[in-house]
Amino acid sequence: MRFSPSAWAKLLYFRDKTTNEVGGFGVTPADDLLYVQDFVTVQQQVSCISVDFDDDAVADFFEAQVDQGRRPEQFARLWIHTHPGDSPQPSGVDEATFERVFGLCDWSLMFIVAQNDSTYARMSFNVGPGGQVLIPTEVDFSHPFEGSTETSWDHEYDSNVCPQSGIGWPSFGPVAGSFWDDFDQSPFDLLDSMEDLDPLERQDLLEDLADRPELWGLESEVMSI
Repeated sequence: MRFSPSAWAKLLYFRDKTTNEVGGFGVTPADDLLYVQDFVTVQQQVSCISVDFDDDAVADFFEAQVDQGRRPEQFARLWIHTHPGDSPQPSGVDEATFERVFGLCDWSLMFIVAQNDSTYARMSFNVGPGGQVLIPTEVDFSHPFEGSTETSWDHEYDSNVCPQSGIGWPSFGPVAGSFWDDFDQSPFDLLDSMEDLDPLERQDLLEDLADRPELWGLESEVMSI
C-alpha cells in the first residue's frame, strides 16, 4: 500500500487535530488500486475508540465519486482510520466493522495509523478460497503531488468530524466525541461508568487505556488493569 505525500500529510494532519479517531476512504487511480491519491472523509461522529459514519454522507460520497467516472474499487475498498494511542492494531469494534461493512466485497483493505506513525494494513479477499494478508505501507514520492492545503483540510475536518459525548455503538466503523471529557474529575467516575458498557465496548476501552497512560498520570507506556 502506497500513499501520495499529500494524502499521507492530510491523514496525519487530521489525526493530530484530535485525541479521537478519524476515519475516511482512500481514493486511487483505476490502474493502481493500492496507491492512495487522496484521503477523503465524510460526516462522522468520533470518539477515542470509534468512528460512526453518517449513512447519507457515505451515499453522497459514493454518488459523487461515480459522477467523476470512478469505479467502486477506486473509492470504496480502502477503509482508513487513525488511532489516538500508539497501537495500530485493530480493536474488536474495528474487526466487527470490517467484516460487517466490507465482508461482501471481492476485496477490501483496513488501514490504521497510530499516534506514533506505526501502521497496520490488512487486505481481505472474499472470492475463491478467500483469505487475508498483511501488507507493508510506504509514502510514494515517485509521482507528482500537491503541497499542503491546510485551509481546505480545516474546512473538511470542521464540516465532517463531530466529537460524540459518551460511548455509543458505531454504525460504520471505529467510536466517536471526547469520551474522556465526562471523566476529568476522578478515574473512579470512569470505572463506575464501565459497568454500563457491554463486554466488547469495555474491552476496547481497556485496550485504549493501556495505550494511553498519560490519561492516568503514569510514566510508563504499559498499564495493568
